Amino acid sequence: MTIFRSLYDAREEKIPARPHRYHPTNKTATQTRPDGPKTRVSGGDFRDKMHAYLDLHAHALFSSLGRLVDSPYTSIMTITVLAIAISLASVFYITVANLQQLSGNLEASNQISLFLRDDISDASAKKFAESIRQNPVIQEVKLITKNQALEEFRTYSGFGEAVTALEKNPLPIVIQVLPKNTLENGRELEKLLNTFKQAVEVDFAQVDMQWVKRLQSFMELARRTGTVLSLLLGIAVLFVAGNTIRLELHNRREEVEIAKLVGATNSFIQRPFLYSGFWLGFFAGVTAWFIVAVMILIVKHPIEELSGLYEGDFHLLFLSYSETLALLFISSLLGIVGSWAVLSYQLQQLKPE
Repeated sequence: MTIFRSLYDAREEKIPARPHRYHPTNKTATQTRPDGPKTRVSGGDFRDKMHAYLDLHAHALFSSLGRLVDSPYTSIMTITVLAIAISLASVFYITVANLQQLSGNLEASNQISLFLRDDISDASAKKFAESIRQNPVIQEVKLITKNQALEEFRTYSGFGEAVTALEKNPLPIVIQVLPKNTLENGRELEKLLNTFKQAVEVDFAQVDMQWVKRLQSFMELARRTGTVLSLLLGIAVLFVAGNTIRLELHNRREEVEIAKLVGATNSFIQRPFLYSGFWLGFFAGVTAWFIVAVMILIVKHPIEELSGLYEGDFHLLFLSYSETLALLFISSLLGIVGSWAVLSYQLQQLKPE
Protein backbone atom coordinates (compact mmCIF):
# COMPACT_ATOMS: atom_id res chain seq x y z
CA MET A 1 0.00 0.00 0.00
CA THR A 2 2.84 2.40 0.79
CA ILE A 3 4.43 1.62 -2.61
CA PHE A 4 1.25 2.41 -4.52
CA ARG A 5 0.81 5.66 -2.57
CA SER A 6 4.33 6.82 -3.29
CA LEU A 7 3.97 6.05 -6.98
CA TYR A 8 0.73 8.00 -7.09
CA ASP A 9 2.33 11.02 -5.34
CA ALA A 10 5.26 10.94 -7.78
CA ARG A 11 2.84 10.88 -10.73
CA GLU A 12 0.98 13.89 -9.35
CA GLU A 13 4.25 15.81 -9.04
CA LYS A 14 5.21 15.07 -12.70
CA ILE A 15 1.80 16.16 -14.16
CA PRO A 16 1.45 19.92 -13.83
CA ALA A 17 -1.90 21.29 -12.95
CA ARG A 18 -3.99 22.68 -15.83
CA PRO A 19 -4.26 26.45 -15.70
CA HIS A 20 -7.72 27.83 -15.22
CA ARG A 21 -8.94 29.54 -18.37
CA TYR A 22 -10.67 32.80 -17.89
CA HIS A 23 -13.46 33.66 -20.32
CA PRO A 24 -14.56 37.18 -20.26
CA THR A 25 -18.21 37.65 -19.81
CA ASN A 26 -19.89 38.33 -23.13
CA LYS A 27 -23.39 39.53 -22.55
CA THR A 28 -24.37 38.98 -26.16
CA ALA A 29 -23.03 35.42 -26.22
CA THR A 30 -24.50 34.46 -22.88
CA GLN A 31 -27.96 35.67 -23.76
CA THR A 32 -30.27 32.82 -24.62
CA ARG A 33 -32.89 33.07 -27.32
CA PRO A 34 -36.42 33.15 -26.06
CA ASP A 35 -38.25 29.90 -26.40
CA GLY A 36 -40.84 29.58 -29.11
CA PRO A 37 -44.52 29.41 -28.35
CA LYS A 38 -45.27 26.29 -26.40
CA THR A 39 -48.49 24.43 -26.87
CA ARG A 40 -50.47 22.49 -24.38
CA VAL A 41 -50.86 19.60 -26.81
CA SER A 42 -47.74 17.73 -27.76
CA GLY A 43 -46.90 17.35 -31.42
CA GLY A 44 -47.58 20.93 -32.55
CA ASP A 45 -50.50 23.29 -32.60
CA PHE A 46 -53.69 23.04 -34.64
CA ARG A 47 -52.10 24.65 -37.69
CA ASP A 48 -49.26 22.13 -37.75
CA LYS A 49 -51.67 19.25 -37.44
CA MET A 50 -53.83 20.67 -40.21
CA HIS A 51 -50.80 21.01 -42.49
CA ALA A 52 -49.79 17.43 -41.77
CA TYR A 53 -53.34 16.24 -42.42
CA LEU A 54 -53.52 18.08 -45.75
CA ASP A 55 -50.10 16.77 -46.76
CA LEU A 56 -51.24 13.19 -46.15
CA HIS A 57 -54.34 13.73 -48.27
CA ALA A 58 -52.35 15.43 -51.03
CA HIS A 59 -49.89 12.55 -51.08
CA ALA A 60 -52.73 10.02 -51.25
CA LEU A 61 -54.47 12.04 -53.98
CA PHE A 62 -51.50 12.25 -56.33
CA SER A 63 -50.11 8.81 -55.53
CA SER A 64 -53.46 7.25 -56.46
CA LEU A 65 -53.40 9.22 -59.71
CA GLY A 66 -49.90 7.93 -60.37
CA ARG A 67 -51.07 4.33 -59.92
CA LEU A 68 -53.80 4.89 -62.50
CA VAL A 69 -51.24 6.27 -64.93
CA ASP A 70 -48.91 3.33 -64.30
CA SER A 71 -51.62 0.92 -65.53
CA PRO A 72 -53.08 2.85 -68.49
CA TYR A 73 -54.81 -0.07 -70.22
CA THR A 74 -56.81 -1.12 -67.17
CA SER A 75 -57.61 2.48 -66.23
CA ILE A 76 -58.82 3.39 -69.73
CA MET A 77 -61.02 0.31 -69.95
CA THR A 78 -62.61 1.00 -66.56
CA ILE A 79 -63.11 4.71 -67.24
CA THR A 80 -64.67 3.94 -70.63
CA VAL A 81 -67.20 1.52 -69.16
CA LEU A 82 -68.11 4.02 -66.43
CA ALA A 83 -68.34 6.86 -68.97
CA ILE A 84 -70.75 4.92 -71.19
CA ALA A 85 -73.08 4.24 -68.26
CA ILE A 86 -72.93 7.88 -67.09
CA SER A 87 -73.44 9.21 -70.63
CA LEU A 88 -76.56 7.06 -71.09
CA ALA A 89 -78.02 8.46 -67.88
CA SER A 90 -77.16 11.98 -69.07
CA VAL A 91 -78.82 11.34 -72.43
CA PHE A 92 -82.03 10.30 -70.71
CA TYR A 93 -81.91 13.47 -68.62
CA ILE A 94 -81.35 15.68 -71.68
CA THR A 95 -84.12 13.89 -73.57
CA VAL A 96 -86.63 14.60 -70.81
CA ALA A 97 -85.47 18.24 -70.65
CA ASN A 98 -85.99 18.65 -74.41
CA LEU A 99 -89.40 16.99 -74.21
CA GLN A 100 -90.36 19.48 -71.52
CA GLN A 101 -89.19 22.28 -73.78
CA LEU A 102 -91.23 20.84 -76.63
CA SER A 103 -94.27 20.51 -74.40
CA GLY A 104 -93.82 24.14 -73.42
CA ASN A 105 -94.09 25.05 -77.09
CA LEU A 106 -97.19 22.88 -77.41
CA GLU A 107 -98.81 24.62 -74.45
CA ALA A 108 -100.18 27.25 -76.79
CA SER A 109 -102.36 24.57 -78.44
CA ASN A 110 -103.91 23.80 -75.06
CA GLN A 111 -105.28 27.25 -74.48
CA ILE A 112 -108.87 27.80 -73.42
CA SER A 113 -111.13 29.52 -75.92
CA LEU A 114 -114.01 31.52 -74.43
CA PHE A 115 -116.82 32.40 -76.88
CA LEU A 116 -118.79 35.30 -75.46
CA ARG A 117 -122.51 35.96 -75.90
CA ASP A 118 -123.68 38.08 -78.84
CA ASP A 119 -125.03 40.83 -76.59
CA ILE A 120 -121.61 41.44 -75.00
CA SER A 121 -120.02 44.66 -76.26
CA ASP A 122 -116.34 45.20 -76.96
CA ALA A 123 -115.96 47.36 -73.84
CA SER A 124 -117.53 44.71 -71.61
CA ALA A 125 -115.35 42.07 -73.25
CA LYS A 126 -112.22 44.11 -72.51
CA LYS A 127 -113.22 44.45 -68.83
CA PHE A 128 -113.88 40.72 -68.64
CA ALA A 129 -110.51 39.97 -70.27
CA GLU A 130 -108.78 42.29 -67.82
CA SER A 131 -110.39 40.52 -64.87
CA ILE A 132 -109.16 37.20 -66.24
CA ARG A 133 -105.68 38.62 -66.64
CA GLN A 134 -105.58 39.43 -62.92
CA ASN A 135 -105.84 35.74 -62.08
CA PRO A 136 -102.39 34.52 -60.88
CA VAL A 137 -102.75 31.16 -62.64
CA ILE A 138 -103.22 32.82 -66.03
CA GLN A 139 -100.16 33.35 -68.20
CA GLU A 140 -101.61 35.17 -71.22
CA VAL A 141 -104.97 36.54 -72.34
CA LYS A 142 -105.79 37.53 -75.91
CA LEU A 143 -108.98 39.28 -76.93
CA ILE A 144 -110.30 38.82 -80.47
CA THR A 145 -113.13 41.18 -81.33
CA LYS A 146 -115.84 40.45 -83.89
CA ASN A 147 -114.17 42.57 -86.55
CA GLN A 148 -110.79 40.92 -85.98
CA ALA A 149 -112.37 37.48 -86.14
CA LEU A 150 -114.11 38.41 -89.37
CA GLU A 151 -110.89 39.66 -90.94
CA GLU A 152 -109.07 36.46 -89.98
CA PHE A 153 -111.89 34.35 -91.37
CA ARG A 154 -111.88 36.34 -94.61
CA THR A 155 -108.10 35.96 -94.93
CA TYR A 156 -107.63 32.29 -94.13
CA SER A 157 -110.94 30.68 -95.05
CA GLY A 158 -110.97 31.48 -98.76
CA PHE A 159 -114.58 32.67 -98.60
CA GLY A 160 -113.87 36.38 -98.66
CA GLU A 161 -116.57 37.27 -101.19
CA ALA A 162 -119.20 35.27 -99.35
CA VAL A 163 -118.35 36.97 -96.07
CA THR A 164 -118.63 40.39 -97.70
CA ALA A 165 -122.17 39.55 -98.78
CA LEU A 166 -123.28 39.01 -95.19
CA GLU A 167 -125.34 41.81 -93.66
CA LYS A 168 -124.31 41.01 -90.08
CA ASN A 169 -121.13 39.67 -88.55
CA PRO A 170 -122.07 36.22 -87.21
CA LEU A 171 -118.78 35.63 -85.40
CA PRO A 172 -118.65 36.10 -81.60
CA ILE A 173 -116.06 37.80 -79.47
CA VAL A 174 -113.38 35.27 -78.46
CA ILE A 175 -111.00 35.41 -75.51
CA GLN A 176 -108.04 33.04 -75.69
CA VAL A 177 -106.68 32.15 -72.23
CA LEU A 178 -103.33 30.42 -71.73
CA PRO A 179 -102.98 29.02 -68.19
CA LYS A 180 -99.66 28.49 -66.45
CA ASN A 181 -98.23 24.98 -66.14
CA THR A 182 -101.13 23.40 -67.97
CA LEU A 183 -99.14 20.25 -68.62
CA GLU A 184 -98.19 19.76 -64.99
CA ASN A 185 -101.54 20.15 -63.29
CA GLY A 186 -104.49 18.90 -65.30
CA ARG A 187 -106.93 19.12 -62.40
CA GLU A 188 -106.31 22.84 -61.99
CA LEU A 189 -106.87 23.32 -65.71
CA GLU A 190 -110.19 21.48 -65.57
CA LYS A 191 -111.24 23.45 -62.50
CA LEU A 192 -110.38 26.71 -64.29
CA LEU A 193 -112.41 25.62 -67.31
CA ASN A 194 -115.48 24.98 -65.16
CA THR A 195 -115.07 28.42 -63.60
CA PHE A 196 -115.13 30.07 -67.02
CA LYS A 197 -118.19 28.08 -68.03
CA GLN A 198 -120.10 29.53 -65.09
CA ALA A 199 -119.25 33.14 -66.04
CA VAL A 200 -122.19 35.25 -67.22
CA GLU A 201 -120.32 36.65 -70.21
CA VAL A 202 -119.30 33.23 -71.56
CA ASP A 203 -121.58 31.37 -73.94
CA PHE A 204 -119.24 28.46 -74.61
CA ALA A 205 -115.78 27.43 -73.29
CA GLN A 206 -113.61 24.96 -75.12
CA VAL A 207 -110.32 23.17 -74.52
CA ASP A 208 -109.06 19.78 -75.68
CA MET A 209 -108.73 18.13 -72.27
CA GLN A 210 -108.13 14.74 -73.79
CA TRP A 211 -105.05 16.02 -75.58
CA VAL A 212 -103.78 17.67 -72.40
CA LYS A 213 -104.21 14.48 -70.36
CA ARG A 214 -102.43 12.40 -72.98
CA LEU A 215 -99.52 14.80 -73.12
CA GLN A 216 -99.31 14.94 -69.33
CA SER A 217 -99.30 11.15 -69.11
CA PHE A 218 -96.55 10.94 -71.71
CA MET A 219 -94.40 13.49 -69.89
CA GLU A 220 -94.86 11.71 -66.56
CA LEU A 221 -93.94 8.42 -68.19
CA ALA A 222 -90.80 9.99 -69.69
CA ARG A 223 -89.75 11.45 -66.32
CA ARG A 224 -90.21 8.21 -64.43
CA THR A 225 -88.52 6.15 -67.11
CA GLY A 226 -85.54 8.47 -67.13
CA THR A 227 -85.34 8.39 -63.33
CA VAL A 228 -85.48 4.60 -63.13
CA LEU A 229 -82.89 4.12 -65.87
CA SER A 230 -80.59 6.71 -64.31
CA LEU A 231 -80.80 4.92 -60.95
CA LEU A 232 -80.01 1.58 -62.57
CA LEU A 233 -77.05 3.03 -64.42
CA GLY A 234 -75.87 4.72 -61.22
CA ILE A 235 -75.95 1.36 -59.43
CA ALA A 236 -73.96 -0.13 -62.31
CA VAL A 237 -71.34 2.59 -61.87
CA LEU A 238 -71.14 1.79 -58.16
CA PHE A 239 -70.53 -1.90 -58.83
CA VAL A 240 -67.95 -1.31 -61.56
CA ALA A 241 -65.99 1.19 -59.46
CA GLY A 242 -66.20 -1.05 -56.40
CA ASN A 243 -65.01 -4.11 -58.30
CA THR A 244 -62.06 -2.16 -59.69
CA ILE A 245 -61.01 -1.06 -56.21
CA ARG A 246 -61.48 -4.62 -54.94
CA LEU A 247 -59.02 -5.89 -57.55
CA GLU A 248 -56.54 -3.16 -56.64
CA LEU A 249 -56.86 -4.07 -52.96
CA HIS A 250 -56.22 -7.71 -53.83
CA ASN A 251 -53.08 -6.78 -55.79
CA ARG A 252 -51.79 -4.75 -52.83
CA ARG A 253 -52.79 -7.28 -50.19
CA GLU A 254 -49.29 -7.72 -48.78
CA GLU A 255 -48.79 -3.97 -48.50
CA VAL A 256 -52.09 -3.63 -46.63
CA GLU A 257 -51.25 -6.51 -44.28
CA ILE A 258 -47.90 -4.95 -43.41
CA ALA A 259 -49.60 -1.61 -42.78
CA LYS A 260 -52.05 -3.31 -40.44
CA LEU A 261 -49.24 -5.08 -38.59
CA VAL A 262 -47.48 -1.79 -37.86
CA GLY A 263 -50.72 -0.31 -36.49
CA ALA A 264 -52.28 1.52 -39.45
CA THR A 265 -55.99 2.23 -39.05
CA ASN A 266 -58.62 1.30 -41.63
CA SER A 267 -59.20 4.96 -42.48
CA PHE A 268 -55.50 5.42 -43.20
CA ILE A 269 -55.49 2.34 -45.45
CA GLN A 270 -58.71 3.36 -47.20
CA ARG A 271 -57.52 6.85 -48.09
CA PRO A 272 -55.51 6.12 -51.27
CA PHE A 273 -58.14 3.65 -52.52
CA LEU A 274 -60.91 6.20 -52.02
CA TYR A 275 -58.94 8.74 -54.02
CA SER A 276 -58.52 6.11 -56.74
CA GLY A 277 -62.30 5.79 -56.84
CA PHE A 278 -62.56 9.57 -57.02
CA TRP A 279 -60.24 9.75 -60.01
CA LEU A 280 -62.11 6.95 -61.78
CA GLY A 281 -65.45 8.71 -61.29
CA PHE A 282 -64.10 12.14 -62.20
CA PHE A 283 -62.44 11.05 -65.44
CA ALA A 284 -65.51 8.97 -66.29
CA GLY A 285 -67.68 12.08 -65.84
CA VAL A 286 -65.44 14.17 -68.08
CA THR A 287 -65.43 11.44 -70.75
CA ALA A 288 -69.22 11.08 -70.48
CA TRP A 289 -69.60 14.84 -71.04
CA PHE A 290 -67.64 14.62 -74.28
CA ILE A 291 -69.64 11.57 -75.41
CA VAL A 292 -72.92 13.40 -74.83
CA ALA A 293 -71.58 16.51 -76.57
CA VAL A 294 -70.67 14.49 -79.68
CA MET A 295 -74.11 12.83 -79.70
CA ILE A 296 -75.84 16.21 -79.43
CA LEU A 297 -73.74 17.64 -82.28
CA ILE A 298 -74.66 14.67 -84.48
CA VAL A 299 -78.43 15.00 -84.04
CA LYS A 300 -78.71 18.76 -83.52
CA HIS A 301 -78.84 19.85 -87.16
CA PRO A 302 -81.41 17.27 -88.36
CA ILE A 303 -83.74 18.00 -85.41
CA GLU A 304 -83.61 21.76 -85.86
CA GLU A 305 -84.09 21.37 -89.61
CA LEU A 306 -87.16 19.20 -88.97
CA SER A 307 -88.48 21.84 -86.59
CA GLY A 308 -88.02 24.48 -89.26
CA LEU A 309 -90.03 22.45 -91.76
CA TYR A 310 -92.95 22.56 -89.31
CA GLU A 311 -92.41 26.31 -88.80
CA GLY A 312 -91.17 25.75 -85.29
CA ASP A 313 -88.40 27.37 -83.29
CA PHE A 314 -87.06 24.34 -81.42
CA HIS A 315 -83.42 24.38 -80.30
CA LEU A 316 -81.87 21.27 -78.82
CA LEU A 317 -80.85 21.78 -75.20
CA PHE A 318 -77.51 20.68 -73.75
CA LEU A 319 -76.07 20.53 -70.25
CA SER A 320 -75.66 23.95 -68.68
CA TYR A 321 -72.67 25.01 -66.59
CA SER A 322 -74.34 24.06 -63.31
CA GLU A 323 -75.55 20.75 -64.76
CA THR A 324 -72.03 19.97 -65.96
CA LEU A 325 -70.66 20.57 -62.46
CA ALA A 326 -73.44 18.37 -61.08
CA LEU A 327 -72.49 15.64 -63.54
CA LEU A 328 -68.84 15.70 -62.45
CA PHE A 329 -69.81 15.81 -58.78
CA ILE A 330 -72.24 12.89 -59.03
CA SER A 331 -69.83 10.74 -61.07
CA SER A 332 -66.99 11.40 -58.60
CA LEU A 333 -69.30 10.71 -55.67
CA LEU A 334 -70.39 7.40 -57.20
CA GLY A 335 -66.75 6.35 -57.55
CA ILE A 336 -66.03 7.24 -53.92
CA VAL A 337 -69.16 5.55 -52.55
CA GLY A 338 -68.52 2.37 -54.55
CA SER A 339 -64.94 2.24 -53.32
CA TRP A 340 -65.91 2.90 -49.73
CA ALA A 341 -68.57 0.16 -49.74
CA VAL A 342 -66.08 -2.43 -50.97
CA LEU A 343 -63.25 -1.31 -48.70
CA SER A 344 -65.42 -1.30 -45.58
CA TYR A 345 -66.24 -4.97 -46.12
CA GLN A 346 -62.89 -6.15 -47.45
CA LEU A 347 -60.77 -4.55 -44.73
CA GLN A 348 -62.89 -6.14 -42.03
CA GLN A 349 -62.39 -9.54 -43.62
CA LEU A 350 -58.67 -8.97 -44.12
CA LYS A 351 -56.75 -10.15 -41.05
CA PRO A 352 -52.93 -10.27 -41.19
CA GLU A 353 -51.40 -13.55 -40.13
